[in-house]
Amino acid sequence: MPIALENYEWQVKTATARGVANAVSQAIRDGVLVAGMKLPPIRAMARQLDMSPTTISAAWSMLARSGTIRTEGRRGTTVAEMRSGSARYRQALEKQATFELDLSTGIPDPHLLPRLGNALKGLTAATPGSYLDDPILPGLLEELRADWPYEAEEFAIVDGAMDALDLVMRSLIGFEDRVIVENPTFPLLLDLIEGTGADVIGVPVDDEGLIPAALAEALETAATAVILQPRAQNPTGASLGLVRAEELAKIVRASGVIVIEDDSAGSVSMAAPISLGRWVPDQVLHVRSFSKSHGPDIRLAALSGPIELMRGINARRQLGQGWSSRILQRILLGLLTDQQSINEVTHAREEYQRRRDAMVAALAERDVRVQGSDGVNIWVPVVDELAAVVRLASQGIGVTPGTPFAVLPDQQHHIRITVATIAEHHAELAEQIALASRTGGWRQGRL
Repeated sequence: MPIALENYEWQVKTATARGVANAVSQAIRDGVLVAGMKLPPIRAMARQLDMSPTTISAAWSMLARSGTIRTEGRRGTTVAEMRSGSARYRQALEKQATFELDLSTGIPDPHLLPRLGNALKGLTAATPGSYLDDPILPGLLEELRADWPYEAEEFAIVDGAMDALDLVMRSLIGFEDRVIVENPTFPLLLDLIEGTGADVIGVPVDDEGLIPAALAEALETAATAVILQPRAQNPTGASLGLVRAEELAKIVRASGVIVIEDDSAGSVSMAAPISLGRWVPDQVLHVRSFSKSHGPDIRLAALSGPIELMRGINARRQLGQGWSSRILQRILLGLLTDQQSINEVTHAREEYQRRRDAMVAALAERDVRVQGSDGVNIWVPVVDELAAVVRLASQGIGVTPGTPFAVLPDQQHHIRITVATIAEHHAELAEQIALASRTGGWRQGRL
């Protein structure tokens, strides 16, 4: 049950309208405020916070514009129904049928994941039972540091990349902050940002990631964070090179903005590990997922950053589950150190690249050209997104519409296709995709 608001200590960090709006948003995320609950009158809130009614009124206006609260005249102000926290993600995954060939998932080929036998042999029969053990296995921490793209001060193990990003968002990003992201980018990331009430600013990418001039222009107005995928960007397959990374690092250093790196491809990327932390370690939070390389159900990712940023993130995690299963960490450590597992991940990385290259080449032969060069997805330009999705569905092929990935207006429609499981018959599939890419007129009622 929510507590009585007259006794609630609002977490107002700055005595401004935005500070109050952030505090109300935080109370909603923490479950203190729930949908339908009435907020204090403006004057009562002003007395409680020792602020002017004008400041509270401005905060209420900001919250109302975002759809967080509803003002209903004499009936007062209430908390609105929460917007769906995964609207874009659900749209990307929404299916009207079961497909013979589903290329919409973004998941790895289960046949290319390393076998667990040797890692499981290393587990003892006893289950760890202490709440006080280190949250990261010392051996796992050593492995991470040895393969990390820069010398990070602090590490944490979390339950997958999206858990890491959610913790970072709730710790660092507030109401109406500006957050710069790649365009296009992963839909669930956009859902997380929009759930904080922040403003999402899209910056276009090319084959090497964020375009420096566009990022510099976006940072002419102060921003709280820049979020990028350093390798095998989802959905385009772009990967940063050293020259581009250093150029981006110079831009963010000048602005002082925090950079959040989501290395979701991890060890299945052909690109070497890379981070802007090599040049600006005090401004970077770096996330590496092990889902695509070692198994989605292991549900582990590593997060690094400067101590002052990680302290707040770890403190917030202590309010929840506190740590990720050390049993799962031991399994991951076994997979990272067992030579057979290392060889299997290497084979998977090379095989994913072969499959992607084969599909990209087959499409190019049919005058369909895609950007990027890495990862398990391709970003295919089409004349009409809906027409392409429907045509492929009629052939028993499921793909992902591009709209949920877009922040900026998409001048040329796209579909995302996961090529992880396409081991053969690339020419035949490319023919179907090429035909779908040129299908137009759906919006006028004809295919």
